[in-house]
Amino acid sequence: MRPVLRAARSPRRAVSAAIAALLATVAVGCAPQPEEDASGSASASAAGASCAKGGLDTKTSGKLTVATDEPAYEPWFTNDDPRNGKGFESAVAYAVAEQLGYAKADVVWQSVPFNKAFAPGAKTFDFDINQVSISDERRKAVDFSSGYYDVRQAVVALKGSAAAKATSIADLRKLHLGAQVGTTSLNYIDDVVNPARDAAAYAKNDQAKSALKNGQIDAIVVDLPTAFYITAAEVTDAKIVGQFENQGGAPEQFGLVLDKGSALTSCVTSAVDALREDGTLAKIERQWLSEAVDAPVLK
Repeated sequence: MRPVLRAARSPRRAVSAAIAALLATVAVGCAPQPEEDASGSASASAAGASCAKGGLDTKTSGKLTVATDEPAYEPWFTNDDPRNGKGFESAVAYAVAEQLGYAKADVVWQSVPFNKAFAPGAKTFDFDINQVSISDERRKAVDFSSGYYDVRQAVVALKGSAAAKATSIADLRKLHLGAQVGTTSLNYIDDVVNPARDAAAYAKNDQAKSALKNGQIDAIVVDLPTAFYITAAEVTDAKIVGQFENQGGAPEQFGLVLDKGSALTSCVTSAVDALREDGTLAKIERQWLSEAVDAPVLK
C-alpha cells in the first residue's frame, strides 16, 4: 500500500468497533507469509543471543525508537496516537518490541513522513512501521524485515457514479484515478490500469479522499483494509468497486523499514518471523483487520 494509502484519522471507538465487526465477517485467507531475503542485507539466521535487549545497538541505549507518519491512519492506528497500542500496526510494533525485550515504556515513537522513511540516507529510527510495501527498488535504499501483512490494492468510488459500475481493469482505463504519491497504490494505477489520463498524485490520503468527494477524480486506489474503513466510516456515500489480483504471483507485503545495512535487521526479522509462527500476527490481524477482506476481483 504507501506504498500504500491509509485511512484517515479521528474515528471514535464505537466506529472502530463497528469496522472491526464488519471486517471480521468476511472470508479467511490473507495471513502473512514469510518472504525470502526480506532484509536485503542481513540474514535472519544470524540472529541469536545478540538479539537480546542488552545486545541491540539501538539509536538510544535501552530504548527502541519506532517511526510512523502523521497523521497515523485508521485502521492501522487509532485516534491518531501510535503510542496507545491500538490499531493493527501499533499492536504489531509493540509485539515486535516485546520479542526484542523492550517493554511498552521503552518504546519511543517519532513522526517521519511516509516517503522519507524509505528514501536514501541515515535514519533516526530503529524501525519504521507505516504500510510500506517491500520492493526490490526500495531495498536499494533501506532494509526490510520479513513481511508482517499481505495486502491487496482496491478501488473506491462514489455510489451511483460511472466509476462505481466498473467491473474490469478495462473499465478503469476510462477513468481519472488518484492515489497518494510514492505508494504502490499509485503504481497499480500506472502499471496495471494504465489509464488514458494520467493519475492524480496527492501528498496525503486525506487530499485524495477530498478530491474524490468533490468530484475532482472518479476513484481512488488504496489498500483493501483502508478501503473498507473509508467506505464505512469516512466517505459513507462511497463503495469498494473491487480489488486487484497480486502481480507476479507473489503477495504484496508490508515490512518494517530499517537503515540500509542495519545491525538490527536480522533481529527484527527474527522477531516478525516468531510472531508469525506463534500466531500472534494472525491474532492481531483478526482483532484489527480481520483474517481477510472481501471484494470483487478486477481483471
